[in-house]
Amino acid sequence: MAPRSPARHLLHASLLFLPFVATAQRTRTRAAEVPGAISLIREADLKRDLFAMAGPAMRGREGGTLDEMSASAWVAEVYRKIGLVPMGEGGTWYQWFNLTRTRVSTVTSSVSIAGRPIGVFKDIIPLGTVPVEASGPVVWVADASDTTLDVRGKVVATPVQVPNPANIRSTSYTFAVRYTDAALNATTNRLARRGAAAILIVPDAKVDSAFEPMVAARSRGAYDVANAMPRTGGPAAPIGPVPALGTGPTPAFLVRGVLGAALRQAPVATIRIQLERFESPSVNVIGMVRGTDPVLRNEYVIFSSHQDANGVRATLEGDSVHAGADDNGSVSVALFAAARAFARQPGKRSVLFIHHGSEERGLLGSRYHIAHPVVPISQMVAVLNGDMIGRNHPDSASVLGAQPPHRNSTALVDMALRANALVGKFTLDSLWDRPTHPEGWYFRSDHVPYARANVPALMYTTNLHDDYHTPRDTPERIDYPKLTRMAKWMYLTGWFAANASQRPGIDPGFKLER
Repeated sequence: MAPRSPARHLLHASLLFLPFVATAQRTRTRAAEVPGAISLIREADLKRDLFAMAGPAMRGREGGTLDEMSASAWVAEVYRKIGLVPMGEGGTWYQWFNLTRTRVSTVTSSVSIAGRPIGVFKDIIPLGTVPVEASGPVVWVADASDTTLDVRGKVVATPVQVPNPANIRSTSYTFAVRYTDAALNATTNRLARRGAAAILIVPDAKVDSAFEPMVAARSRGAYDVANAMPRTGGPAAPIGPVPALGTGPTPAFLVRGVLGAALRQAPVATIRIQLERFESPSVNVIGMVRGTDPVLRNEYVIFSSHQDANGVRATLEGDSVHAGADDNGSVSVALFAAARAFARQPGKRSVLFIHHGSEERGLLGSRYHIAHPVVPISQMVAVLNGDMIGRNHPDSASVLGAQPPHRNSTALVDMALRANALVGKFTLDSLWDRPTHPEGWYFRSDHVPYARANVPALMYTTNLHDDYHTPRDTPERIDYPKLTRMAKWMYLTGWFAANASQRPGIDPGFKLER
């Protein structure tokens, strides 16, 4: 082969160098998109804050309790030290609301079998929050699927049905509780349509082992908040009256396994279940970093979390505190980190940091805030909500609201994808964002009321895991390098939204539906 001429050799060398020049230019361009304040999102700070928020002293931060009040005051103090502006009522950090709790009264309710008193939530668990008046001989139904027996108007006792494995949830509480919920549903559904006055379900050994956790869950009753967006959307509304006798579903009960033999003898059972209702305070904690642009500062990017968890419940493996480290301490401390970054380097638009109270009780804080917003809804540019961002595979994550029918703003999704390419670098799992996913995960966090109000909204998550809603959700189990990347991803998306020349718009024809 003839040797290259010097000119040709020089040209070849320059061509080889061009890709490196282009790569360097792209690197500089990308670096320019990431503000220097992102360096304030530090793993050590996230870990320190999460060990405090999900530590034993916070006692699981249950909504509507003094533990949630204590945690909320702590959140406000963190924001005060960061330098945020309080945006609650009367110049405080707090937007107060009352949660309404309706539960079975253990004082006025009573159950007896063969004349023997049975302790409500001790030996028998009402499976619904409905009043009951029923009395008569117990009809033993050996197989709830046997449709030849007439059970209309009768008190029925039956052994629990083995559930279809497909109906056992993959995550949420312990497996014993998940199995029990599926088994109880399968059994109740067999008889409820046939007009039974009450159903007494006798457990097998597996269901009986979950009796105490079932007591802890079912004794709490049902929660709601008045003058807030209803659970399924629409204008703010008052809470309806306490259910009247005979207006609810067929009453069903789980009894302890030791009562099974007595129920087979067709004793007379007398059931009287009455309800009680009361209110407890809960609170949203809200702080702000003011934007720098004299016009755009009147628009707001919202970072959203919830400070509550599930409190003190039945003991599992020696621990009764549902610390809620991932759910949702992980997002709460990510908001602290983002707040430090925005306080150091504000964007053009203002940024609100909202910790919604009593999310675990039914999105109560976010439903209340969207009905009583501290800034006009028309001035809310985007809501970046997170729920559980610190577990599972280190390189996978999800952003919910990124695909139809949940996507309400393609422009906001594009910002999130751009931020992920720059700092998150996660492989995105789209399965959890699909309406066919059995968990319905999109509808279970605080972005939903905002999306229903046509505010561009996303939910960042690393999805559910086996420690979800158990005492095992502790700070020690968090993947802190991953949490740091997730925090940076959320922050950078918010930075893009806060500085974009045009606010992200709502997709034409968007209608949120399951």
